[in-house]
Amino acid sequence: MGRISIEDIVQAVRDLPALPSVVTKIMKLTEDPNSTAQDINNALSQDQAMTARVLKLANSAFYGFPRRIATVTDATVFLGFKTIKSIVMAASVSDILNTEIPGYALEHGELWKHSQCVAMAARHIARKVKFAQLDLAYTGGLLHDIGKVILNNAMKEAYHEVVARINEKNIDFIEAENAVLGFNHALVGARVAEKWNLPPELVDTIAHHHNPERAHVNNRLTSIVHLADVVCVSMGIGIGIDGMLYTVSAEALKILGLDENDIYVIINELTDIFVDEQSFMI
Repeated sequence: MGRISIEDIVQAVRDLPALPSVVTKIMKLTEDPNSTAQDINNALSQDQAMTARVLKLANSAFYGFPRRIATVTDATVFLGFKTIKSIVMAASVSDILNTEIPGYALEHGELWKHSQCVAMAARHIARKVKFAQLDLAYTGGLLHDIGKVILNNAMKEAYHEVVARINEKNIDFIEAENAVLGFNHALVGARVAEKWNLPPELVDTIAHHHNPERAHVNNRLTSIVHLADVVCVSMGIGIGIDGMLYTVSAEALKILGLDENDIYVIINELTDIFVDEQSFMI
């Protein structure tokens, strides 16, 4: 199995669909202080399927709104612009993530479930450590493994070699990916984030979610997503071949002012939220 070339990766990223124009529009609107909830509603109403998904997620237990949210305008007013932005992002990438990824031993829907779990966990942890940009934490969690979609085909061939390398050399999954493929899913995911014009701190967070101490744009954000990933893996949600080889970065805990005990507390707090299947059905 030869390494794949940078050209192959670039082409695969290029072939990935652009973000739907409605998402780009919503992202612009939510950054514009003059936008209204009605503007968001008008932009989304052109895409009925997306609207239905957004309302489904807005009504999930995760957001905990006490009564049913019936319209996008209401969702925007009740949950806020930034939350709507992250929900729209989730609704738009769910198709890409909700596929089978055999290269990473992920059955149909598992990557989506894991991604949504990490997104929700990241938002929860962000609130806990008083990181103000909850929507960035959520989106970083949502997209942290998007590189697996791109590397899926290469990994189908390299799978056994990567696993063998891990067992023989006692190295972590990212190192084994690098050794066998010449790439890893985190760096490829960062390429996707660049293609979608996401902010630099998200690109960097995706690139370093396995080793947050190397992040150079926002190490708090990267540590939050890293910890959220560890939490979801230890809860057994959407674990592929890399799940068993995931250790928590001591540096990440230090950056966030947390300790091992806090991880158990976070797992307990999230258990109730993850019981609600609506957070994952889309």
